[in-house]
Amino acid sequence: MRNIIYGAGAVGGSIGGCLFEAGHDVLLIARGPHLEAIQRDGLTVRTPGGATTMRVPAVAHPSEIEWGSEDLVMLTVKSQHTAAALDDLAMAAGDIRVVCAQTGVANERMALRRFPRVYAMMVMLPATHLTPGEVVMNASPVGGLLDIGCYPTGADSACEQIARDLSGAGLDARVERKVMRLKYGKLLENLANPVQALCGLEAAAGELVRAVRAEGTAVLRAAGIDFATGSEMEQRRAQAAMARQKRPPGSYTVEELMARVSGAV
Repeated sequence: MRNIIYGAGAVGGSIGGCLFEAGHDVLLIARGPHLEAIQRDGLTVRTPGGATTMRVPAVAHPSEIEWGSEDLVMLTVKSQHTAAALDDLAMAAGDIRVVCAQTGVANERMALRRFPRVYAMMVMLPATHLTPGEVVMNASPVGGLLDIGCYPTGADSACEQIARDLSGAGLDARVERKVMRLKYGKLLENLANPVQALCGLEAAAGELVRAVRAEGTAVLRAAGIDFATGSEMEQRRAQAAMARQKRPPGSYTVEELMARVSGAV
């Protein structure tokens, strides 16, 4: 199985780098200076344990790929770019398997309109990407959690293989038949991010975040959407022994990212 990572930024570059270092067939789809740096110098993945540079193949567009029946796409672009990425895939690749390894909860529905085999992945992978050709992973000893299931529910042999491959590459991946409830739980957790970005770390631990999450919880319940509770999410994190370590060189807080990056956030 070839793993095609569509969007080789913080999450995609980390997943692709881990899989490639573990000996799996990986192809990255990237753009701009990041693509140029990967093609010229390789992809550098920094972790709390050090840095590794790998010669991972990379292209700019799905049309550059000679597609095969066993190819798997991990979609890791920002949600605002999902529709365009899926359209490009549909034109170039035909009937392929698509894994939505994204925080948003609307990407899978868009993918299912174009492809019959769609998978949802709950991603907990603290990482940053600001330097072309480089991604920084901030957690150790497990680099991240990547639970997968069929969309909207269920599991199959592909889920099992993907979970095995990721778990063998320094990540913690499990098959979860109701993976979307985990993604909605993660969505509630992420409501702290804009508060932190605008008001700082102290605010992210305070009353404002509790109010924002309470409102988000009320919305999901009113809509009849099932979601994992905060204690369930914390338990899953603890099971994987995933802890943030001292930040590796090149990593940034949310506030630093907001101050340094312009454009899509």
